[in-house]
Amino acid sequence: MTLNRGDKRRGSTPFAAQQHLHRRSMPVDERDLRPPPPDELSGLVRCTSYSPGGAHRQSWASDSSDSVISSGSDSDGLYKVILLGEHGVGKTSLARIFGGVEDCADAEEAGNTYDRSIIVDGEEASLVVFDIWEQDDSQWLQNHCMKMGDAYIIVYSVTDKVSFEKASELRIQLRRARQTEDIPIILVGNKSDLVRSREVSVDEGRACAVVFDCKFIETSAALHHNVQDLFEGIVRQIRLRKDSKEDNARRMANTKRRESISKKAKRFLGRIVAKNNKKMAFKAKSKSCHDLSVL
Repeated sequence: MTLNRGDKRRGSTPFAAQQHLHRRSMPVDERDLRPPPPDELSGLVRCTSYSPGGAHRQSWASDSSDSVISSGSDSDGLYKVILLGEHGVGKTSLARIFGGVEDCADAEEAGNTYDRSIIVDGEEASLVVFDIWEQDDSQWLQNHCMKMGDAYIIVYSVTDKVSFEKASELRIQLRRARQTEDIPIILVGNKSDLVRSREVSVDEGRACAVVFDCKFIETSAALHHNVQDLFEGIVRQIRLRKDSKEDNARRMANTKRRESISKKAKRFLGRIVAKNNKKMAFKAKSKSCHDLSVL
């Protein structure tokens, strides 16, 4: 993957610049966000997508630095991704990085939905990221968030043990709300750059992901570390569940062709050992929770 270098933020991993960004000026999927009658919840949802007049935006492309997304294009699927987590863990920062508005002077007016198309493994996907979990204290909104997403990102801060415990509670709530559905969930430990203030280890985050059967990644919104991998991983997880076996087999074959021989051998030996040892099987599973390209 070729990424253009930039110097806007120290230590960040810059994204591939593209000329056009698909963005909607109206709230996305208003029917999904329609609140109860006005007398019950007046003006509850302020769900506006950011739409600067003709402003240049960056876009992301995986394995293709020269792809251009036309502003007039319309993909087959539009996937709703919901951000969950305690206050102050960095949900809005992650959403704004995805939306390409974090460094804008008018970022505060950007609203709380971020709609863009990204290229992952050579194919276009459209995501709408909803940062509405804390928009209102209403139980209705939070219950609705649990039911409307095609995928979920549960964020905690590695510097806040309480937010980590809350993330576990949110995973349980999701399981109850979507009992019969296999939906992508990624547990995200944000603020990984704050090493001296860390209260939650990588091993704790990984173990939690294994117990609750979800994926895991640590990010730093401040340094843009792993943010692109997070959203590309969400796309891959959605595709693995929604697309045909043939399409996913083709993507997996392309991925394996890019892998080194040593990685293939290590993965093969890991599967053999795990079959005969429960402890090793748990360890292997805890390692695979980092791999956002497999179920």
